[in-house]
Amino acid sequence: MAQNQSKMMRQMQKLQEDMARAQEALADESVSASAGGGAVTVTISGALEVLDVKIDPAAMDDIEMLQDTVVAATNEAMRKAQELANTRLGSVAGALGSLGIPGL
Repeated sequence: MAQNQSKMMRQMQKLQEDMARAQEALADESVSASAGGGAVTVTISGALEVLDVKIDPAAMDDIEMLQDTVVAATNEAMRKAQELANTRLGSVAGALGSLGIPGL
């Protein structure tokens, strides 16, 4: 029994290390999304930080529309970044579930 616990602890430690590496790698990746026909483009890191916002000067004519477009582009970029994270971290999470620990 102690041998099984030791093996499981090593596996858990390896998974934690794999998860940390995957999270670090995500911080170096980014996704972009546009809204308003390209009037606004938002770039977000895999760590869910807004890196850049580009606004077409022509969009400045209608501030309310511009505000809505910034929100739409940001939300879409966040969705894409979350998908990226799920893809990158999914394999590690799947390995965690394969350990057979109740409640995981």
